Amino acid sequence: MRSGRQVVQVGQRLDVGTVSSVRDRLHKALDQGKGDLVVDLTGLEMIDSTGLGMLVGTHRRALETDRRLVLRGVPPRIMRVLTVTRLNRVLRVESSTAAMA
Repeated sequence: MRSGRQVVQVGQRLDVGTVSSVRDRLHKALDQGKGDLVVDLTGLEMIDSTGLGMLVGTHRRALETDRRLVLRGVPPRIMRVLTVTRLNRVLRVESSTAAMA
């Protein structure tokens, strides 16, 4: 585990209507912190292509600053979307056992 982890909670929706405010929060956290940026998706019920694109963009921004974006608490429905789009191969998803630790 890397020290200095930051956790940002995402609400029920990550779509065209919410992505701007979530992006701002994630970018601010990246700019001001160190270590992994953990995005807690426990309460996420819906994500669209805008939300997926924002996660990929934030992942790239994290890599540019020598940090990692880590998704935590990914609900099964959202994990299926990540798998179908193959983003599960790009984005780091914390295992459920690690999330419980």
